[in-house]
Amino acid sequence: MGIINVTPDSFYDGGSTQNIATILEQAETMLKEGATFLDIGGYSSRPGANDISISEELERVLPAIEAILKQFPDAFLSVDTFRSEIARQAVEAGVSIVNDISAGKLDENMLKTVGSLQVPYIAMHMKGTPQTMKQHVDYSDLLKEVTYYFSERIAAAREQGINDIILDPGFGFAKNIVQNFQLLNQLELFDLFDLPLLVGISRKSTIYKTLDVSAKEALNGSTVLHTVALQKGANILRVHDVREAMECIQLTQAVRHNQEF
Repeated sequence: MGIINVTPDSFYDGGSTQNIATILEQAETMLKEGATFLDIGGYSSRPGANDISISEELERVLPAIEAILKQFPDAFLSVDTFRSEIARQAVEAGVSIVNDISAGKLDENMLKTVGSLQVPYIAMHMKGTPQTMKQHVDYSDLLKEVTYYFSERIAAAREQGINDIILDPGFGFAKNIVQNFQLLNQLELFDLFDLPLLVGISRKSTIYKTLDVSAKEALNGSTVLHTVALQKGANILRVHDVREAMECIQLTQAVRHNQEF
């Protein structure tokens, strides 16, 4: 899953895709490099990011969605939003997947809306909001709490008729560096849900702070953790650098194939 942030303030590439020409250029590159999906986000969810209105988020994502699908009609797009109105209009514009950082907790109409749209739904674990999540990193048992959260959100989604659910443990969302590594180290425990697992750790602070580098220098670290995630059962990598992630997938699959024989 290639990330296309149409926001001015994302932690890594904020402001780099602010016009249709650069959006299309990035989409073309990612698709050529092997991306299965492109994830379009108009609301920055980095810690402490500014809240924006629904209308502003729509003004960012809808033109991008329409332009990409006009240029690349066979592309599969997801919309990165926690707002049901954005999800509805994005799907009506041709988006195939809704990617919700709040798993329906920040908009009481989200699960009902996605159920009525009958599209796949990515449910991520988070506590609080992007503005407050850094204050919510206390857990008595991290894995137990995330597992319970998913069991509850899956049940709520099923109740609203959502058939295809993908789980995202939410690296960096209401989790500190130690907790992110704990989550990655025990990622295979989420196999119990028998649902696809998405990992979004590309260029995040867990990598660059651990290595004492910048986000721009965190590609090698991202590749290492993407490899670990694949070995531990991740089905989808949400990434800024598609070619390198596809190489991780290809080599990890080669190793796995060799083990099978």
